[in-house]
Amino acid sequence: MINVIDLYKNYGNVEVLKGISLNIMPHKLTTIVGASGAGKTTLLQIMATLESPDRGKVLYSDKDVTLLRDKELSTFRNLHIGLVFQQHRLLPEFTIEENVMMPALLAGRSRRQAAAMAAERLRELGLGHRLNHRPAELSGGECQRASVARAIINNPSVILADEPTGSLDSANRRQLHDIFFELRDKFGTTFVIVTHDDTLADGSDIVIHMADGKITKTVS
Repeated sequence: MINVIDLYKNYGNVEVLKGISLNIMPHKLTTIVGASGAGKTTLLQIMATLESPDRGKVLYSDKDVTLLRDKELSTFRNLHIGLVFQQHRLLPEFTIEENVMMPALLAGRSRRQAAAMAAERLRELGLGHRLNHRPAELSGGECQRASVARAIINNPSVILADEPTGSLDSANRRQLHDIFFELRDKFGTTFVIVTHDDTLADGSDIVIHMADGKITKTVS
């Protein structure tokens, strides 16, 4: 589904990625693990089209996204990639429903369609009673579930997540783990998750180990 070919990335004199190649299998939950500074987040950001490699390719099916221009990238990302970060990144001035609606509006849906889609996703994640609340009125776990609803509203090909459970307590971590696996099983969603969470990594379909900008081991 995603084919990463010989990626290199430098920041100044620091070589962060050193010839990374990997294949992400569809309908699987893949975790990327390793010590801080291993290059995990940089790899994920390039896969998410948020960063460009110095050399190499990222293919979604047969489309090389490293060749797309900014506007094309934004459109592709909105339709095909769902993003979840450690912090929920919900806009505080909007309700939860409005936050979740935004990718659907950007995809050309009417406001009525987008609202219906957002409400359905939020209900699926146990937040149907929170549609008109703002982020400050929700717990950290609820905000992160809302960010997952936002990520999946356009039925993307893949969800890319960077330490999505890093700011949550143990109960909310378990709940978010369960949601990821339920989405994989119910919708066939493909996940790639950078994590230090051993429980999430241990339960994943595939674990990619990184160190010093290279892949050292893949376990499936």
